[in-house]
Amino acid sequence: MVMFTEQLTQIIRSRRSTKPRLFNGQKIKDEIIWKILENANWAPNHGLTQPWRYKVFADSGLQKLANFQADLYQKLTPSDKFQPEKCDRLKSNVLKSSHVIVICMQRQTTEKIPEIEEVEAVACSVQNMALTAAAYEICSFWGSGGITYTEELKSFLGLAEKDKCLGYLYLGYSDNPCTKSHRQPIKDKVEWFD
Repeated sequence: MVMFTEQLTQIIRSRRSTKPRLFNGQKIKDEIIWKILENANWAPNHGLTQPWRYKVFADSGLQKLANFQADLYQKLTPSDKFQPEKCDRLKSNVLKSSHVIVICMQRQTTEKIPEIEEVEAVACSVQNMALTAAAYEICSFWGSGGITYTEELKSFLGLAEKDKCLGYLYLGYSDNPCTKSHRQPIKDKVEWFD
């Protein structure tokens, strides 16, 4: 048990976000993606609502997603604020990835569980994916910029009115993955009451 605990601690502390622009285009086997998704499915969630929904883009689906993102950015952005490099990045980040998992939250029909708890459950699910990817030495990056919170993206993804898109999990391999990070001491962030 001690060895497992040490391995888990190592995975948690060594996991890093690597931006998709650093990915090398090498493909991840689909069976590994399914293992990542299966571990996502075991996240804690209030009332067992299991609100996470994932849209996986791979192969030609990546081009479809890249084109949609870039086209929508161009359509929604006023000409005086349009940044060609941002438009290019919206395409290239997707196309450098092996797989892009679009992170969605399906709102409980009865709305008995507060929405924030559903969002938190999805976040736990994404952490499970990021840790599983790290265990397989796969780079990941949870991005939520660009067009993430638009109604147009919800429509593209086929989400219901009260569902939400919470970003993209880009997955890939990198020749130069991010390896360094730091945290302030946990004691600076904790109040302990006896």
